[in-house]
Amino acid sequence: MAQQRRRSAGGRERTPAPRRTGGGTDLAAQRARLREVVDPVVTAAGYDLDGLVVSRVGRKHLVRITVDGDEGVNLDTVADLSRDISAALDEAEAASGDLVAGEYELEVSSPGIDRPLTLPRHWRRNIGRLVKVTVGERSLVGRVTDAADAAVTLDVDGTVHELAYPDLGPGRVQIEFNRVAEADLAEIDDDEEEEGDDEE
Repeated sequence: MAQQRRRSAGGRERTPAPRRTGGGTDLAAQRARLREVVDPVVTAAGYDLDGLVVSRVGRKHLVRITVDGDEGVNLDTVADLSRDISAALDEAEAASGDLVAGEYELEVSSPGIDRPLTLPRHWRRNIGRLVKVTVGERSLVGRVTDAADAAVTLDVDGTVHELAYPDLGPGRVQIEFNRVAEADLAEIDDDEEEEGDDEE
């Protein structure tokens, strides 16, 4: 089973210029302003802005941005996006004042395996994986076999269920250690076959 990667571009601490206008430190408003700047940068790079969280850590704020894509997000991509997002924030602050009051640290990462599946694209990117999800009063554990725009298809012990997204709670990917072991054994077998071919 392919591993989900959680990467973090080294948090870049920056001290924005003083605010030009008064105003509180309403985190919801800050998130909205940040999203207006960050979303176009991420979209232009061919990825999705999966999450944007602003939290207070001591005397400064942490701006945590999560990005995702159909092919996943590697470390180089995270570093590139971190640089581009930082430049866009600098430009926006120079034009209209601080986006976040006081000092803040920027962190860009890809989603971890514990990220809840709430959108059709989350389900689509986990086709083939075992997922636990609540449907009404019951809980199902099944393998995602398809994820269309309106519904996801789960194979639950050989029984196929097509479930509309509005009927689902957040899905959770289940870790399958036995599938990891099987994949490792398959790689060993492949290596042995290659060595046998070389000897011939």
